[in-house]
Amino acid sequence: MKSIADRKKSQNIGEYIIYLYQQEDLIRSFQGNLEEIRQYVVSHFPVEEVEKESIFEWYQNLRNQMESEGILDKGHLSETKKLVDELSSLHWQLVKSDKTYFETFQKAKPHILQAVMDAEGQDLGNEVQICLNGVYGLLLCRLLGKKVSDEQLKSAEAFGEVLSLLNLVYQQEIISRN
Repeated sequence: MKSIADRKKSQNIGEYIIYLYQQEDLIRSFQGNLEEIRQYVVSHFPVEEVEKESIFEWYQNLRNQMESEGILDKGHLSETKKLVDELSSLHWQLVKSDKTYFETFQKAKPHILQAVMDAEGQDLGNEVQICLNGVYGLLLCRLLGKKVSDEQLKSAEAFGEVLSLLNLVYQQEIISRN
């Protein structure tokens, strides 16, 4: 499990963040009960027992971190929020300095504004958070077998393009730091 998360983090930071959201929700769906997570989730991984133990330890650590940060009911891990903030900072740099990114963001902007209006005063966070939530929302709809509107698909596609460009620059910056 850790290798899946590590691989996602090194290849696509947006996918990694959405993956962590998914895992937080999975843990919440079991009310943080580690034995149920072991029985209903970890036991079904098609890997050797030693790997299953490693996967279980990853879930255990994630669950304990969620408990220590007080987010077993809702919210996101501080590490994840920090990554979103980093992407948001990068987003604002790119809006001011990169024409391709600016144009891509302009295509997503009407969908972002619509999400803000639909929220009726609820704080959705910054533009990057709204894009992540939009893509994650589409994923959840599909996982739950819910009908997805054309507008949801258009929004998620526009959000995905923004996140994809952000990831490209983010990965280049990470590589240049190392």
